[in-house]
Amino acid sequence: MWHQSFGLLGKSYTHDTTGSFLLGKWLYMPLCSVPLCSAVVDVAIQDYVADVASELTYQNKSPISTEVLFVFPLGPQMSMYSFQACSEDAKVQAMLQDEVPASRDEWANHHRGVGGATHGLPGDQLSVLPLPTQAQQLHEATGSWENLEYLQDQSRYPGKVFACFLGTLSPGRELVVTLRYVQELSREPDGAARFVLPHTLHPYTQLYAWNCHSNHLPYSLLLTASLQSPRGVANVQANCSLTPLIYTAQDHSTAQVSLAGSPPGQHDLELLVYFGNPSAVSAVVEKGNPEAPPGSLLGDPMVLVTLAPSIPEPVPGQRQSGEFIFLLDTTFLEHAQDSLLFLLKSLPLGCYFNIYCYEAASVGIYPQSVEYTQDNLTNALWRIPSTGSSLGDTNLLETLRSVYSTPRPRGHARQLFIFMTGLPSDKEAIAAEVCHHRNSHRCFSFCFSEDSAALAVALARETGGEVTYVSSNNSMTAVVLQCLKRALKPAAEVVSLSWTLPRGLEVEVLGGTPQSIFQGQHSLLYAQIHGQAQDTTVAKGVMTLQCSLEGEDVTHTIEFPLCSQGDGRLAGHRLAVRSLLQRLFLEAASGSGDEPRHRAVEISLASGIICPFTSYVGIRTSQRVTWYRGPLALLAPCQSHIPCQLVELPGSCKDSSCYPVTIWVPPGWLTAVRESWRVLRRLTCGIAALPNRGACSKEHKPLPPSISSLKYVDPTAYVLRSPIFGPWSTEAFAECQKLAALQSEDGSWALSSGLASVLEVDEAEIKRKMPGEVMEPSIWATVLAVTWLHRPDKCYQDYCELLEAKAVTWLCSQAVSQLDKCLEAANNLLGSSVKPNIFRL
Repeated sequence: MWHQSFGLLGKSYTHDTTGSFLLGKWLYMPLCSVPLCSAVVDVAIQDYVADVASELTYQNKSPISTEVLFVFPLGPQMSMYSFQACSEDAKVQAMLQDEVPASRDEWANHHRGVGGATHGLPGDQLSVLPLPTQAQQLHEATGSWENLEYLQDQSRYPGKVFACFLGTLSPGRELVVTLRYVQELSREPDGAARFVLPHTLHPYTQLYAWNCHSNHLPYSLLLTASLQSPRGVANVQANCSLTPLIYTAQDHSTAQVSLAGSPPGQHDLELLVYFGNPSAVSAVVEKGNPEAPPGSLLGDPMVLVTLAPSIPEPVPGQRQSGEFIFLLDTTFLEHAQDSLLFLLKSLPLGCYFNIYCYEAASVGIYPQSVEYTQDNLTNALWRIPSTGSSLGDTNLLETLRSVYSTPRPRGHARQLFIFMTGLPSDKEAIAAEVCHHRNSHRCFSFCFSEDSAALAVALARETGGEVTYVSSNNSMTAVVLQCLKRALKPAAEVVSLSWTLPRGLEVEVLGGTPQSIFQGQHSLLYAQIHGQAQDTTVAKGVMTLQCSLEGEDVTHTIEFPLCSQGDGRLAGHRLAVRSLLQRLFLEAASGSGDEPRHRAVEISLASGIICPFTSYVGIRTSQRVTWYRGPLALLAPCQSHIPCQLVELPGSCKDSSCYPVTIWVPPGWLTAVRESWRVLRRLTCGIAALPNRGACSKEHKPLPPSISSLKYVDPTAYVLRSPIFGPWSTEAFAECQKLAALQSEDGSWALSSGLASVLEVDEAEIKRKMPGEVMEPSIWATVLAVTWLHRPDKCYQDYCELLEAKAVTWLCSQAVSQLDKCLEAANNLLGSSVKPNIFRL
């Protein structure tokens, strides 16, 4: 298999001892990787935004020529904007083109010369083709390679990769690859920005590099990182040796650090950048491209806004704000009534909730969300079976529109739990609807089939939520409760931004401002400054963040210099483009007319950031011989088109090892390999389709191409959780289910015959052993229930953790002085040895 590190992949030529290829006889050579000799990487990190420029030098150390293919995996938060490869006799440059050019006039307006600047941007940016005739020729060239299906079929790496065929590399020759990309960095729980060097730039696991028992890398790596933050750069940690941090500004807002010595030999190279105040709000202005038109997305300055307010840790089981809306289809209701019971019982006091059973009627339990009380909970549990009794076509779209039309309780962050057992037919419109309301809520998506995974990922990605793939009914409840636990993290709510700028300037927040920011998350916004300041003496702007924390209004006021900063690499601008292109694509895919598509193509071609309406193409320029000075030297270099595109790889679930698995292929041209594989694939597919033939020949015709926003969603971009539980899980679930059904909404249990049955103790015995100091039987009953949950050799943590937290909180508020005596009596009655710390004593 192709190894996930990728980089340059090569196929060698060979022949028999007579010097000629043998007809009907193949000689096999292993597929190998062209060795990396050196890598020079320059990283610029601004808060949680990174721009990476790299130069990779490869050398063919084989005694025979090798065809090479450069493959670079693109993570879910990465966008490449420049690629070029140079050898002694040729240069390959990646360019962008409109997938469907409308007319020659549009091409003339948008495209200049091959390899030159586009829309006034620097020459290192991805360019576009000059004429539609060349684009058509290139479509034919790339189409003849079956969209790199051979790479797709053999890869074990899931996700998108950039692949470009670079031709043949002679023995001893070198190839220099220049690659640039931007990336949004993840935020660690302690507030650090986490940067990981891609495998292609540090391929420590590749077969050619080294063996499993050696720490020596046969290539050199020079890494330099420039760090910047208005909060100040506090520290940098890495899993390798770094040079001392050098500050380049007195206020420590900028710094530099470099790799010292060798990179880690058996691990990814990781950097953790810590800022002066990890929980803070910051704003910094990035200057626009001076060559871009004023008023354009790339021409005007961009404010990079980081919202990471300090949110205190909650007490488990306490009253908590929040609006929880559960969207269930009828199939889920048939098989998951018990899971829904645990979900509703585990909600905290103080929140709001509602339940929608989406089908033809899109019915809600309540017209709008109601407060979480015992009466409302009992009524909801009673009404659920009748609401989902009539089966019909699922209508998730209308249900979502009904949810979004209801008012949100002020100060309560809205979170949707969407359960999908199948893929709705109007999936494009659903994704666009959720994207339109992405700032007002977040989604926790649960899919029960692989066909709905892409939609589930899209909904979670657009709203900053999570997606979970549930493989069995036994694990469903535990998985859902784990997500609810994460959803119960407190949030800064009613978030709003206001700006104070000199007259003549205004700010546009691209994509809007989220209404809630949850603990452990941060919001990275891109705000563009338009206009011309009338008062040039005012050198600062003011941004004010207002939000609500635990019911109290909080205000953050940030001053930022209006003088544009940055090194001209436009990292913030390009990531703003990336975010805008995703939204425009959803609008176009949902049938919003041609305007979103035209705008997306224009922005993509101008910025060098690909979108589904544009595609990569490769231009190979052959260099003329340098020693000849005759008339032919005045001729333009020879140009040709080569395969170069984004490829979606399905990946493999096989376990990886230290060495990549080798594919054995016949010698000769790479075309022969591809053609052989394609013919074999068609033959096997044809044999498999034989039993189905004869019914209708139209069924075997390929579907016409169509726009699909979900086609470009990588289901691996988010963790699909489906844990495996032990054989005790079913028994534990049944025991917990009975106990959960008896718990009140405040977390307490009543002393009843039902509770006695669950505890397997006679009710009269329970009443007789109740301590005399206890004035309320429910206190004694609740202590018994919590103690029972901690019996030896039992584990109910996956199901009852939230129920127990509510119960302990209720006990601490009712009878702290009585808990010692109650716990001692409960341990004696149940034969357990629960410690006082369980009750926070």
